[in-house]
Amino acid sequence: MWACILLPQLAMDGVLRTRADRASPLVLLSGTAQRRMLQAVNPAARALGLKPGQPLAAALALTRAFSTAEYDVAAIEHWQQLLAAWAYGYSSQVSLHYPRCLLLEVHSSFSLFGPWPRFEARLRAELDELGFRHRLCLAPYPAAARVLVNVHDGLAVTDTPRLHQVLGQLPIERIGLPREAATAFARMGIRTLKQALSLPRASLARRFASDVLIQLDTLQGHRPLPLEFYRPPDVFDTRIELNFEVESHQALLFPLRRLTADLAAFLAGRDSGVQRFRLYLEHRTLPDSEVPVGLLSAERESAMLFELTRGRLEHLQLPAPVLAVRLVARDLPAFTPVHQPLFDERPQQNVPWEQLRERLRARLGDEAVVSLSARADHRPECAWQESSLARTEPWPHAGLRPGWLLSAPQPLREEGLLILAGPERIESGWWDGADARRDYYRVQTATGQQGWAFRALPGGPLLLHGWFA
Repeated sequence: MWACILLPQLAMDGVLRTRADRASPLVLLSGTAQRRMLQAVNPAARALGLKPGQPLAAALALTRAFSTAEYDVAAIEHWQQLLAAWAYGYSSQVSLHYPRCLLLEVHSSFSLFGPWPRFEARLRAELDELGFRHRLCLAPYPAAARVLVNVHDGLAVTDTPRLHQVLGQLPIERIGLPREAATAFARMGIRTLKQALSLPRASLARRFASDVLIQLDTLQGHRPLPLEFYRPPDVFDTRIELNFEVESHQALLFPLRRLTADLAAFLAGRDSGVQRFRLYLEHRTLPDSEVPVGLLSAERESAMLFELTRGRLEHLQLPAPVLAVRLVARDLPAFTPVHQPLFDERPQQNVPWEQLRERLRARLGDEAVVSLSARADHRPECAWQESSLARTEPWPHAGLRPGWLLSAPQPLREEGLLILAGPERIESGWWDGADARRDYYRVQTATGQQGWAFRALPGGPLLLHGWFA
């Protein structure tokens, strides 16, 4: 089963998704400097009487209440590649065989994403979130799915007899034939595909070129469609050109949110995470400002990536107005989701430790957040040290230790004291002048508290060194 996603306004959507105000009139221009033409218009511009193919001079004679942008063919290719990377997360067979279309083999994914109605709803929701208008159809053959999406939206044909019935009703000019062939059929009085297929094949072979018969056979599934399948790249590199010079961090948040959302979709498609990436702010005359972002572990959740990048960006003093924003990610390790309990018992306002840790590092700096690590010393007060959060050395096995170690030992009254375990002798520190010779005990006070106490050798009072939870 093949799903075809048609992106009828890909160039326009690519421009609109970089703008905070999507409802204002916008036209895309093409052509030479002497004769500028309207290549695409959004609904707001169409409501003003503007339409594709109209000269810019005629559009300006009607109204000036619209903004313009260039119709960029390279940008269309970029958006197609981004959407193919997103679709790769749902199918291993994704093709860009047709322009402004995605072909996905989806039958093998039903067991993972559910039946087609649920699968379709998920695809549409994510495309809407990414900011791309679309049409979507399902058919047993990729060429048939492409033809159906020209006429229908949401049609799902799952068996061959039903497919032939639906295809037979299609207008002959909408099935992807060359224009000359479609015109020739119309002059013969052939209006639908069913009428064309009812003609003798030998007669069709004499009247039309071989590619017409190949197209008809491919639509019916009699001939396979050769497809080249997409493979995601190993580097994410996306740039958003701003439509005005930006001088504040606040105005950069919208393109930043879009970039991190695109990065998250790219990572989900190739089933990987990101651990290091760079944000480049382009200026008119000065070199690009760089904002490096490093994480302690691979992540790919868009909200988290945006929050971390925003925290790093706020520490940067902009040397000049920003003209474009570019995000480059090369370190894309495998992503391992964190195992979570079935029922989340955390309060609603709390966040997981991993997100809190990265948010603190982004806001306060890498060196401001540290962890505790073990140190090769038997003396409890010397057996720990501050270290980087990236270090993950396990604590050495040294017996039961209290969770709360006092900064200085305190005298402990021995009346009513119950010794639960011990003694554990510790003799160490002779090399640095702080020799410690102690016998440690796990004790319980009369009130039920459990502590860790020692008696210095050769003898002395019992001193409390820590409390057990």
